[in-house]
Amino acid sequence: MSSAEPRPFRSSKPAAPLTGQAGVAGDKSISHRALMFGALAIGTTEITGLLEGEDVLRTAAAMRALGAEVEKLSAGQWRVAGRGVGGLTEPADVLDMGNSGTAARLLLGLLSGHPLFAVMTGDASLRRRPMKRVTDPLSATGAQFWTREGGRLPLAVRGAQDPLPLDYRLPVASAQVKSACLLAGLCAPGTTRVVEPEPTRDHTENMLRHFGATVAVEDTAEGRVIRLDGQPELKAAPISVPGDPSSASFPLVAALLVPGSRIRLTQIGLNPLRTGLFTTLREMGAALKIENARIEGGEPVGDIIGEYTALKAVDVPPGRAPSMIDEYPILAVAAAFAQGTTRMRGLAELRVKESDRLAATAALLEANGAKVSIEGDDLLVHGNGAPPAGGGFVTTHMDHRIAMSALVMGLASAAPVTVDDASFIDTSFPGFAALMNRLAGQDAIRPA
Repeated sequence: MSSAEPRPFRSSKPAAPLTGQAGVAGDKSISHRALMFGALAIGTTEITGLLEGEDVLRTAAAMRALGAEVEKLSAGQWRVAGRGVGGLTEPADVLDMGNSGTAARLLLGLLSGHPLFAVMTGDASLRRRPMKRVTDPLSATGAQFWTREGGRLPLAVRGAQDPLPLDYRLPVASAQVKSACLLAGLCAPGTTRVVEPEPTRDHTENMLRHFGATVAVEDTAEGRVIRLDGQPELKAAPISVPGDPSSASFPLVAALLVPGSRIRLTQIGLNPLRTGLFTTLREMGAALKIENARIEGGEPVGDIIGEYTALKAVDVPPGRAPSMIDEYPILAVAAAFAQGTTRMRGLAELRVKESDRLAATAALLEANGAKVSIEGDDLLVHGNGAPPAGGGFVTTHMDHRIAMSALVMGLASAAPVTVDDASFIDTSFPGFAALMNRLAGQDAIRPA
C-alpha cells in the first residue's frame, strides 16, 4: 500500500530516443468490475491480466470482506468464487477504498442492493471527493446513507431490504454514477433504467452481458438509455483484462515528444468510449497507428505504434470529455509542445477528480514555463512549437495522473522536472518508472 512518506521523483531528457515494445498495466476500470462481477456470479471466475495497483487491490479486499473468495494465483492471474446476485454478506470491519473513487462509487451501488450495514472510508484525497452524486440516486432504491458534510467519506450505508429499480437521468455524464445505478439495479426486481446525456465508457454494460445479464442500450433524443433486467443469475465467465488506454497515454505521448522516438504498446484496450485522446492526438498530427486489432472478452484491443511528431494545436469539443476525462493532464503536456493554442472545452468534471485536476494541470504547466489559462471550464494551452523550459517543481496533490504527466514533460522539456510525490502512481500504474526507463534505455525517471 502507499507509503506515508512522500517520494519526490525527477525526470530529464534521455540520451537517446524512446524505442522498443512494451505492455502497460491492465485496464483499471475493467479490473475493478471483473472483481465485483466475479463476486456476484455463480461459480468461479478466472481473471488474467488484472491490474495489481493499490486501487484494484482495495477492491479485491472489499470483495473478500463481503464474503467472496478472491485468490491471487500468480502475477495478473486471479480467481473469484462468487456469492450470486444478492448474496454478499455484511463486512466485519470498515471498507477502506484507499485512493479509488471508482471502487468507492461502484461499491456503493453494490451495497445499496444488499440488506446489510457497512462503513466506507478512504485516504485523505478520497475523503475530499463528493459521493452525493451517487448516494442521491441510490437512495431511491430504499438504501440509507449517512455521510460527512458535503456527502463525503467516511460514510455509512444500510442497503435496501427490498430494493426498488431505478429510473434515473444523469445530470452530467459519469460512467461511475451510471455503473453504480446499474449495480444497484441487479438486486431489484423489474427494469432499472438510466439515461446519460453523453455516452460514457460502457465496460459495465459489456461485462454485465458477458456474465449473462440482459442489457439494452438505445440512443434517443433524450440521450443514451440503458435498461437492465433486474435479479439475473450471473454466471462465472473468464475475463482477459486489456492494457489500460489511460496508462498507455503516458509512454505514447512521451514518444510523440522526444525526438526520434518510436514505440509499440501491445494489447491495449481500444473501446471507442475510452479513446478520445487518441482521436485528439491524431487531429494534432500525431503519427499513431493501430495494428492487430481484435475483440477479446467483449472489448476491442490492439497494438498502438507511436513516433515523434511535431504537433499542432486543436480545439477539443466538450462532447469528447467523457471518452478522455482522465487524459486531459497528459494532453495538456502534449499541447505545451504544439504550435498554437489548444483549447480543451467543458472540463468541469476535472474539478472533482483526485485533485482539482483542472487547476493542478494548469499549475503543472505554469511551473515549467508553459503558457496556460483557464476560461470558465475551458483549459487553454498556448504553445509555440518548441519544448517548454521545464525545471519546475510540481505539487501533485496526491494525484497519480498529475505526477505521471509532469514526469513525461520532463523527458522532453529543456530542463528536468521534479514532482513532490510519486508514491501514488502505484495506485493505477505500478512499474511506471521502470517501463519508461526501459523504453528510454536509461534511468531518465528516478528518485529526486
